[in-house]
Amino acid sequence: MYTHEDLAALQAQSLKMQSFIRKQTFSPEHEKQLRRFSSWEVSELIFKINQSTFRGRLAQDPDLPGGEVEDDGRQRWFSLNEINELRRKIKINRHSLMPPRPAGKRAIRVAISNFKGGAGKSTVALHMAHAAALDGYRVLVVDFDPQATLTHSMGLHDVSEEFTVWGIIARDLVRETDRMNAAPRAAESGTALPQRRLPAAVRDLGLGELRVTDFIKTTAWPTIDIVPSCANAAFVEFASAQYRHLNPDWSFFAAVSRYLDAVPRDSYDLIIFDCPPAIGYQSMNAVFAADVLYIPSGPGYWEYDSTTSFIGQLAEALADLSAGFAGTFPAGKMRLPKTFLDIRFLMTRYEPGNELHRAMLEAFRKVFGDTVAKEPIEMTRAVEQSGRFLSSVYEIDYRTMTRETWRRARASFDRGYDEFKECFLNAWDKMEVEE
Repeated sequence: MYTHEDLAALQAQSLKMQSFIRKQTFSPEHEKQLRRFSSWEVSELIFKINQSTFRGRLAQDPDLPGGEVEDDGRQRWFSLNEINELRRKIKINRHSLMPPRPAGKRAIRVAISNFKGGAGKSTVALHMAHAAALDGYRVLVVDFDPQATLTHSMGLHDVSEEFTVWGIIARDLVRETDRMNAAPRAAESGTALPQRRLPAAVRDLGLGELRVTDFIKTTAWPTIDIVPSCANAAFVEFASAQYRHLNPDWSFFAAVSRYLDAVPRDSYDLIIFDCPPAIGYQSMNAVFAADVLYIPSGPGYWEYDSTTSFIGQLAEALADLSAGFAGTFPAGKMRLPKTFLDIRFLMTRYEPGNELHRAMLEAFRKVFGDTVAKEPIEMTRAVEQSGRFLSSVYEIDYRTMTRETWRRARASFDRGYDEFKECFLNAWDKMEVEE
């Protein structure tokens, strides 16, 4: 017979193993550190210019960051901060190396979501965030999943649930309730309507007083921040049901959108959501806050079946919310029915030599047409290794394996990122400038 005490004991044992793995994976200080990038990577893979051209520019201008020479004595290695300084200062044929970013528009928001666990949501979110950072964008990732895989991969472990998406939702309940109570309201008879009251158990948490920046944590990547998650945040689904009962007029699904609306417009270029494998309060908040919906799926039939169920149930949930709040949606920037600027399906763990995988990719294309990304994410040894060590392919030093193995994995994610970038740039073009 097992009780909750036995489960807690098993978790304690697992936490000890987590600590051991962290010591093997991260620095001696148990903190994740971002490696440097070689002059070959900076020139050909990041800036996409000839290596001799890059070296020539460094030689011409001694004020440019020169990187560091490591043990091999042949190449210079640059930090991401140095890479971004080079990006700002160097022009090639009078063209800037800065990535395109429309003026006057807020960050584009992309939700990476699906029902199926193991579909590659966290892997895609991690790699697209890292690729965008290497491309010069400032990125905020929001981990909606209590499994916290993305949070751990970003190097954060000791996270309090108050500073997760659950805290954002609870904070929104307090603030929205206060706003509603402060608004002038009266019944048709002229009798004042009763105030909405929240119990002390909710108000005494002090979440209503937290600032927007209190939820955002830095990472080993200087241009990537995160709203982290943790296992204790799993009770958000239960808590949110209670919160809705406390204030039935509260639009719970818009909490994260309202939070992000308060983030200064020029703080980030791209916001990426890693969603849990379910449709619930957290995932619906991600969907409603998103401009673009990115749906990863593995190459098996059951994953295709799960993806079909996911978009069907998501459509029903969005329709129900639109009908339920029709004409009574509270003040804010969000409008109903919910619209997306783009939707894309992305096949993951794809093996080009596998006949079944090729057939499933073709089936996806026949059903979903142009919404299917042309470049699937291939399964390689380097990708498997990145998962074991809580790192992306971009973080792995290519000297730890054959360069060809590393390049093949990176090339797959580079192609995936190129389509991802095209998608969010097109969405930016469609986005209206907010007042």
